[in-house]
Amino acid sequence: MTEIKRIGVGPRMSDAVIYGETVYLAGQVAEDTSADVKGQTQQVLDAIDRLLAEAQSDKTKILQAQIYLADIGDFAAMNQVWDAWVPKGHTPARATVEAKLATPKYLVEIKVIAACG
Repeated sequence: MTEIKRIGVGPRMSDAVIYGETVYLAGQVAEDTSADVKGQTQQVLDAIDRLLAEAQSDKTKILQAQIYLADIGDFAAMNQVWDAWVPKGHTPARATVEAKLATPKYLVEIKVIAACG
């Protein structure tokens, strides 16, 4: 049976779960919620980079991304940061939706699934 490895285990959730050669990241949000959507998006992508590295993966191996925006009007601004971050030729399957996030201070939340190992 394949081992399940957890990263950043907390009382409610883990930051990431690895099963086989796939890593599932929890939704990532900004630590500095005073930033605008571009700043928060960059913080989230930096967190994703760190977690993927810990799982022996990277952004070229992202299979799927789910992006939640508090205001879909921020779609273009978020995409400016996303487009500069995602490697050309390695864009994942992706969905972006407007959603009420855990706190009004969060402007964006992103979760990804990636190949690892």
